[in-house]
Amino acid sequence: MDSAQLVSATGITRNYGNLIAVDQIDFSLQQGEILGFLGPNGAGKSTTMSILTGNIAPHSGSIKICGIDLLDKPKQAKSLIGYLPENPPLYPQLNVIEYLRYCAQLHGISKKEITDAIDRAIQRCSLKDVRNRLIGSLSKGYQQRVGIAQAIIHSPRVLILDEPTVGLDPNQIIEIRKLITSLGKECGVIISTHILPEVEEICNRIVILNNGRLVFGSPLPISNKPDVAVSLAAPPPLDDLSRIFVDINVLQKSKHQFIFSPEFDYEFKTRFAQVAVKNGWGLEELRSIQPSLEGIFTNYVCSDINIESDSGAENTGHKSPDNHTNQNTAEGNDED
Repeated sequence: MDSAQLVSATGITRNYGNLIAVDQIDFSLQQGEILGFLGPNGAGKSTTMSILTGNIAPHSGSIKICGIDLLDKPKQAKSLIGYLPENPPLYPQLNVIEYLRYCAQLHGISKKEITDAIDRAIQRCSLKDVRNRLIGSLSKGYQQRVGIAQAIIHSPRVLILDEPTVGLDPNQIIEIRKLITSLGKECGVIISTHILPEVEEICNRIVILNNGRLVFGSPLPISNKPDVAVSLAAPPPLDDLSRIFVDINVLQKSKHQFIFSPEFDYEFKTRFAQVAVKNGWGLEELRSIQPSLEGIFTNYVCSDINIESDSGAENTGHKSPDNHTNQNTAEGNDED
């Protein structure tokens, strides 16, 4: 295992009865990365977060934290993780110092090191001015900072944040994003959020979940490299397109429409036109489109609906090693 690889998740699956909440998910996290976890409600994000933090166990698959198996050595692996759930685990009747001391003790920090650990967390999260105030009297933004402080008080190698800016005002959101960016330089960060501008602002990579499956995972593709939109009157099966255009990701948006992501759009368009004419596919449209995170999210999350509504056919998926087609998958108890 690469020494810089902090999280390695392979084949994670979680069922709730006959419902598949998470279906064969693979992904990794490297040192210094901020990984954005995206998906609609019910996609499997919160279930995946709970599995990664050891709160629930997968029914199959493996998770390694800094090379340590989370299932075989849970206590050792969990000691390397900091976690901020969507609803921070705060005690409103305690002041900030009392609460962080309690959290430090839970993490097994020795008495002689607790004061320094608290001071570091307070400094990193800009809590100095409210360190002696009751948590219940703090604003939502400061409470989020306290939640992050408890997650980093033991200097974890992996930081997992579930909706860290939910309910904050614009100024508070900006400050929390700056804090997360700063923390991402010291450890690996996984952030689950619905806010696409937030992902564009702070994340290095993204994965997109839909119906429990990982449908997209790569470096954040917000660049000047365009995709290619294709419309065919008599399209071949998606598997045939994937076989002909090897190493080029293809997404079927509807019965007749496809999105390709080649390295060079001009060379690909020339080649595709030649192949389409030769095979009689009825080429109707061939144009470059500038990708955006919103467009990528819409393409990969809504493609199942588009295909079904246009042709009545089953979801054919897209060419990707992370795609696992399962028409019976559902989210189960996961709300996020």
